[in-house]
Amino acid sequence: MIIAVDFDGTIVEHKYPYIGKEIPFAIDTLKKLKEERHTLILWTVREDKLLEEAVEFCRERGLEFYAINSNYPEEKKSHDHFSRKLKADLFIDDRNLGGLPDWGTIYRMISEKLTYEDIYNENINSYENKSKKKGGIFSKIFR
Repeated sequence: MIIAVDFDGTIVEHKYPYIGKEIPFAIDTLKKLKEERHTLILWTVREDKLLEEAVEFCRERGLEFYAINSNYPEEKKSHDHFSRKLKADLFIDDRNLGGLPDWGTIYRMISEKLTYEDIYNENINSYENKSKKKGGIFSKIFR
């Protein structure tokens, strides 16, 4: 699967133009996905020196991307005669509708092919079961 990953607010806390602290498990999860033969593309608004800093931040932590702000490493910056739109199967971005799930959830969604609905239903079922055992609100609603 080709996965496009944002940097600011996704891999690191959003402190643009500075580099924020790494979001817990972001780099480790991305390295694991790469080990599982997913193609990772860094897709960020950063350019020039700021982009180099982001790439180096990841590289220092052992994460290398297949391509950066392009579909493949050899792609021309001029984008002559083709769409600049990235061709990816999946985009991981903090600006996603619904926000950015934690990286454990992101990994599960990709590796187990789960949807937001699957995760939501899992959580509801878990709360219902816990609540029934404790006599909480769900046990009163679902009698």
